[in-house]
Amino acid sequence: MDRRRFIASAAGATLAASSGAAFAEEEGAAMTKRFAAQRWALDNIIRANGIDWDQPRSFYLSAPCGVEANADFAAIRARVQKMADIGPAFESTARRREAKARAAEADGNPVTARDNWFMAAIHYGAAEWPYDDSGKRHLELHQKKRECYANYARLANHRVEAVSIPFKGKSIPGWFHLPPGHTGGKLPAVISIPGMDSFKETGVALANDRWLSRGVAVLAIDGPGQYESPLLGVYVSMQNWIDAGPALVDWLVARPEVDARRIGVTGSSFGSFFGTIVASHEPRIAATAVIATCLEPGCHTIFEEASPTFKKRFMWMSNYTDEAKFDDFVKTLTWEGHVEKIRNPYLVVAGEADELSPLEHTERMIRTMTGPRQLVVYADSRHSVGNVPAANLGPFPPALVADWLVARLNGKPVTSERWFVQATGQVVKTPL
Repeated sequence: MDRRRFIASAAGATLAASSGAAFAEEEGAAMTKRFAAQRWALDNIIRANGIDWDQPRSFYLSAPCGVEANADFAAIRARVQKMADIGPAFESTARRREAKARAAEADGNPVTARDNWFMAAIHYGAAEWPYDDSGKRHLELHQKKRECYANYARLANHRVEAVSIPFKGKSIPGWFHLPPGHTGGKLPAVISIPGMDSFKETGVALANDRWLSRGVAVLAIDGPGQYESPLLGVYVSMQNWIDAGPALVDWLVARPEVDARRIGVTGSSFGSFFGTIVASHEPRIAATAVIATCLEPGCHTIFEEASPTFKKRFMWMSNYTDEAKFDDFVKTLTWEGHVEKIRNPYLVVAGEADELSPLEHTERMIRTMTGPRQLVVYADSRHSVGNVPAANLGPFPPALVADWLVARLNGKPVTSERWFVQATGQVVKTPL
């Protein structure tokens, strides 16, 4: 077997060979029977439905970039006609944005350079997505993403710091953001956990970020198994996510800018599950707010009924190449026996028609919990909560999550309720 060892610098910006470093084995992409058998169908589905066939990735990747990136993503949607187009489409767009950033810096235009460095980083991160391995191409794209984002951080209008949080002899990578204009004093902080197919660089928007604009510091991470972490040898497991909470909170508590009593967690998609497990085992988490649920114990729907890309990617995230062994492993992925420990406020926002994690599992979890909690369900919405009348006319989901979590971190009590946002935008509230 060809083995390569890589180590991240303190900023995580470069990867270099090192015999003493945490390493990821280059074994090629994980493979599933369904992905192999359905590849021809997958390409036809993409040709018919575009890059957003499985989830609205071009929209959630575009959102943190702002309106200037709309044309980028429109062109990518037009270009991608099959699975093999995804990486090259994003990479070529990333290179164009990177070139614009360099030219802007050379011309003395730091704001234009900053914006283009940010967009280039997002596109390079998106280009990584099809590579479910720790191979050379993946690592090259990863390094370009880190390089571009570090350049954005250098020019950002707020403090952005690359961090490497010690974890079981390895590390959890992240970016730590302070609100613009912060000059001292203790701030509330949020640990931002992305989904299976997203990455920490998307955790804070280029402009008008929902956390920073509310005076909240953000620790945006790639937790165990997410994007950069497998490249550092840190994979998904229940124990790793149970242990991640104390490591992350210890790091935040040691920061002079952070109020140790006001640390929250937010997570989207599979980050909803990871964030829930973190909150279950770290009592210093003052409040938790998650959205777009992946809360089905054992994850049957997302791995066996949805696009085969989900299972294939998660096998790499958890360091499995044997599908039968992975099938046994996923049975351990459950909130059962964990959420009963959550005592601080908890919010979950879900789509009524979630096709990746049926709502019934979220409803059962909420009934199992005993602490202060709130469930908000949007009528007709699928997994990615939004793009339905309920979300357009009712509370805007990302703003609802931010307002709710900030209110909890500021000590405002919560009433345990189930909200159903109707297609009219009206909210029907019932007690839990």
